[in-house]
Formats: sequence, C-alpha cells, structure tokens
Amino acid sequence: MGNPFSDTPLGRKTDYLDQYTPSLLCPIPRWDAREALEMADAHLPFHGMDVWNAYELSWLDNRGKPVVAMAEIRVSCTSRNLVESKSLKLYLNSFANTRFADRRAVQQAMEKDLSSAADGAVEVRVLTLEEAARQPMWEAQGTALDHIDLDIDQFEHDASLLMTEQGPERTELLYSHLLRSRCPVTAQPDWATVIIRYTGTPISHASLLRYLISFRNHNGFHEQVVEQIFLDIQRECAPRHLSVNGRFTRRGGLDINPFRSNFEELPPNLRVVRQ
Repeated sequence: MGNPFSDTPLGRKTDYLDQYTPSLLCPIPRWDAREALEMADAHLPFHGMDVWNAYELSWLDNRGKPVVAMAEIRVSCTSRNLVESKSLKLYLNSFANTRFADRRAVQQAMEKDLSSAADGAVEVRVLTLEEAARQPMWEAQGTALDHIDLDIDQFEHDASLLMTEQGPERTELLYSHLLRSRCPVTAQPDWATVIIRYTGTPISHASLLRYLISFRNHNGFHEQVVEQIFLDIQRECAPRHLSVNGRFTRRGGLDINPFRSNFEELPPNLRVVRQ
C-alpha cells in the first residue's frame, strides 16, 4: 500500500512561489486519524486548539518596501481539516512579493484562506518583531520526568506501558522533553516538550516516561500524536481531568503546538527553550 500523503506538498518536490497564492494550502481530514483511534467527531472527548507560530512571514507595503513579521495561528480541533505543514510554509512564502496595505490586510487574508482550508474558524494574530520579542517564555513548573533513572527497551508506541499507583486522588503537572515521533510522510523526526496536567488516581511517573519514549519511532502528525497521548492516558489511567499540551520544535519556520483538554481552556502561547 502506498503512502496516502505522497501527493501532498510534503511528499513531493515543489516549486516556491512568491506571489500570493491561497491555493497552495493543502487540507488533510482529521477524521482519517480519529477513525483509527475510535473517536467520533460528534462526541470528541476533549476540546482544544492547534497553535502554530510562524517565524518567516514577509510581504511588501504599498510602496514596495519589505515588511517582516511573525504570526500566531489558532485552529480549533473541531475544524474538519488540519493543514499540511509544508503547504502552509509554501503559502506563507507566497506573500513575499505581494503588496498589502498593512498587516491587518495580511491578517484578514490569512484568516480567510486558512479558515477555508481547515473548514473551520481560524484566528490569526500578526505581530511585529518588537511585539514578538516582548512575549514571555515558558518557565518549567511541576515535576520533570526526564531525571527518572530507567532502563528503556520499548521504542514503538505502547499504551499498555501506562500504569497507576495506589493512593488518594491527586492533581499533578508533569512534563518531559523526551517526546520524539516521526513525520508520516518523510519519516523525519519531530521533537517536542509535552506538558500533562491531570486530576485522578496517581499515575506512575516511570510508566508515563516509558510510554512517552515509546513514541520514538511512531509515525503521526503533531496533532494526531497529542490526541493519541490524551486518549491513551484517559483509557488506561481514567483521570477525572486531563490536559495534554505538545510544544513541538520548529521546522521550515513553523512550530505546531496542539492542546487537548477535557476541563480547562487554552493556556498562554509560551515558547519553550527549543522553540
């Protein structure tokens, strides 16, 4: 069976256009991966957003002078499609030699085009570099899992590694920088910090770290990996409240940060050290 994504921009050699071209955006149905996870779009066990940070955005003002900026893009997890990452990079590159009246015009164009591709409302914020420089960074809070001394021999996704411990219900904030998965199109590695907040029966920290490391050779888009983690923890450990936030390192001038929760709203978009 061939790669189902081989015909997407990520799966083939492409030309780089530098005139505004919305048709470059390539939607991928979320349903394909969710069906494999036995989820129904009408009854998702979570809410959330995919937050994209775009670091390479430029256009021309009305006099032809280049403008550079950054963008924050928020796509609801209830949108019908996610947007393939290379197609978004190509789309953003296409602004380079097109004139826009101001950044508000750029923002409006991006919201319109991305909402159409995602088949759902997309919010865009275009930031000057000065505004972006004032954004705070993520500061580690909670318990780091990465210092646990473990022997590891499982590098293929395995939800059965997750275990709970005896004890009263607790609320914990846990994080690890050791999440690695692979792009399902190119097999290139994707690296992330994952932040997990839960309330429920205590989750074994060692088992959670082993489980996260088991994604090391797993193929999946960023959004799909975070949804897999959410569902696995929910099914194996049954917490009453659960949030999973994946902060992936950038590729092609973009980083993708999916957030899924059954109890809290989207946290601030704070870049971690590798972003």
